[in-house]
Amino acid sequence: MTRVCVVGAGVIGSLYAGHLAQVGEVSVLTRREGHAEALNAEGLHVSGKSERQAAVSATRDPAALPDVDLCIVATKATHLEAAAQALEGRLPGATIMTVQNGLGAEEIVRAHGDWPLISAVTFMSGTKHADTHVEYILDTETWLGPYESTPRESVDETAQLLASSGLKARAFDNLRPAQWSKLIFNATVNSVAALTGLPHDRHFAETARPDDLGRVVRELMEEGTRVAAAAAIELHEDPWDMNIHATQHGSAHYPSMLEDVQVRRPTEIDLITGSLVREADRLGVDVPQHRALYALVKGIEESW
Repeated sequence: MTRVCVVGAGVIGSLYAGHLAQVGEVSVLTRREGHAEALNAEGLHVSGKSERQAAVSATRDPAALPDVDLCIVATKATHLEAAAQALEGRLPGATIMTVQNGLGAEEIVRAHGDWPLISAVTFMSGTKHADTHVEYILDTETWLGPYESTPRESVDETAQLLASSGLKARAFDNLRPAQWSKLIFNATVNSVAALTGLPHDRHFAETARPDDLGRVVRELMEEGTRVAAAAAIELHEDPWDMNIHATQHGSAHYPSMLEDVQVRRPTEIDLITGSLVREADRLGVDVPQHRALYALVKGIEESW
């Protein structure tokens, strides 16, 4: 039986843990002792798009983690450095899969160990109702690919494991085109939601009137697409098409950056919009609208 560790028990980490516990042995590394105690006592309940009740082994002590075959680092970008430090010198037989928004997660983890790495991005979403209950709302794919010299076979095996648990997954030879599609999508949608207070809903796709928000969203995505082109990245999907599809889903999604702003906690702006702006600077591409969003969200954080 495959042994899996999930680092981070927010919405995404809980969705992975709850499903993978159906096909393997799952341990969870949490940030709070109370969270670990609740998971050990009650297990993990997944509702919504799937119904699962999972038994997991949880701890907040990295030294207590068992050896595993796969470690999924599902923390927010703001907690990634601390998570990578916690894993340093541990899990010698594991392949580690990063699943953060933005660019640069793999480099942060690589600085703390020589594990085989898998790059991944996910479009799943949900709502955390309690430490032991997460609702699965958007059952879309996790995209994954090899990082550096990780064999493609390891990526395929991980994708198959996710699929066997009831999740959707797709393996790529090179994740960068898919990663960039999601980067442009996230850099736009998260920042706009954080600044307007709107969830990701129909407003993001409407363009008929001069004051429609969708006009700004489309221009931002076009800016990001120009950066990808300068980097010789042929996008896997058009971010604007992704936006249209998501807003037609029927229920408004609350981007993580909007939730962060509402409760006044640090956002992932540096790894998402910040990474896009830095790449634009490196490539000599003018991105005035993304630069403005980046500065405005940073300004909101400073106001706290």
